[in-house]
Amino acid sequence: MWGRQLLRLCTGARCLPKNLSEHRPSWQLSSKRIFLGSPRRHHTTPAPLSCAWQLHSDHLELKFGDTLMRFDYVWLRDHCRSASCYNTKTNQRSLDTASVSVDLCIRPKTVRVDDTTLLLTWPDGHVTRYGLEWLLGNSYEGQKQQVMHPRILWNAQIYQDAQVPSVDCQSFLETNEGLKAFLQNFLLYGIAFVENVPPTKEDTEILAERVSLIRETIYGRMWHFTSDFSRGDTAYTKLALDRHTDTTYFQEPCGIQVFHCLRHEGTGGRTLLVDGFYAAEQVLQRSPDDFKLLSRVPLKHEYIENVGSCHNHMIGVGPVLNVYPWNNELYLIRYNNYDRAVINTVPYDIVHRWYAAHRALTTELRRAENELWVKLKPGKALFVDNWRVLHGRESFTGYRQLCGCYLTRDDVLNTARFLGLKA
Repeated sequence: MWGRQLLRLCTGARCLPKNLSEHRPSWQLSSKRIFLGSPRRHHTTPAPLSCAWQLHSDHLELKFGDTLMRFDYVWLRDHCRSASCYNTKTNQRSLDTASVSVDLCIRPKTVRVDDTTLLLTWPDGHVTRYGLEWLLGNSYEGQKQQVMHPRILWNAQIYQDAQVPSVDCQSFLETNEGLKAFLQNFLLYGIAFVENVPPTKEDTEILAERVSLIRETIYGRMWHFTSDFSRGDTAYTKLALDRHTDTTYFQEPCGIQVFHCLRHEGTGGRTLLVDGFYAAEQVLQRSPDDFKLLSRVPLKHEYIENVGSCHNHMIGVGPVLNVYPWNNELYLIRYNNYDRAVINTVPYDIVHRWYAAHRALTTELRRAENELWVKLKPGKALFVDNWRVLHGRESFTGYRQLCGCYLTRDDVLNTARFLGLKA
């Protein structure tokens, strides 16, 4: 058993004075830092994961295993999982955070640690219990060590060597095993294929709805196009398209894109796929300052259309690279040279540095070894993570007919989590 050493704190909720040298409370002070009670760390007997803790004037310091964590006292009170503070049936907070933060100097009255649990008693007598494993997984320090979305970064050779299998349409539609295998591939690589799909728009729609709600946009629910320039977009031509992500001009770009070639009578038209995260990782390794700049400079992307009955003016704002601030994990790349608007959101000296950083990223994206070329054909549907993988195409001849749609990212990830995948 762990040593059960009880530490009593001051019973009042007043903040410590700024000038502690002029006001010394009854507890002992360390020479450099303020400790409530004894300045010694309180160690327990050996356990699979050792634990040590120390109290400071405004936070609890807890070392569990190899991770040193720091918890603000208000945070510890706000995240209490007791029956009166948290509804386990709905997984929602019941405690009014505003009532806790009224006194930002709240401190526990007593603290106790056993082999699995941290117990805090507050001045009003309320008791909070935290599992040490829960604290490890939910602390800032713990989150910094975790990856939100496990991925395998790839260039063409890496992807081809992995021999990622396609999933059969019937298995995808009728079994959770088939759907899970598909989603695992998609989450890891950002692309996934389904084979033996009937080459119709209606069957493609059924396929898409198996994994997510379809996101209706200015292009409709299910788009269906040829090279007739029926919309004011280069995609509706026979011209080659350079690598890009779609809907950068939406404030939240569409998460997933579905492509299904229903018919092609001609030559060319191969689809280009590039792992934007792999390219960004190369920039990070070779020039961290360029990566940082691309993740901090906001840009406007714009789509203006006046063709037939379609009249749209869309503007989306955000950096090229979007990262989680606590662990610097990249979660979204917004790259489309066609739709990037006038750069007027940063001063000239930063603009020049941005162009250099953008060139570094573009160089990586255009390396031949990073280009995966695939030939879409009737019956083979492609799902693309539009927040990660850039797509393009070579020019083509003849009649080519594609259909597809956008999916809501939240719903795709929701399906994956329901099937037990980390997403």
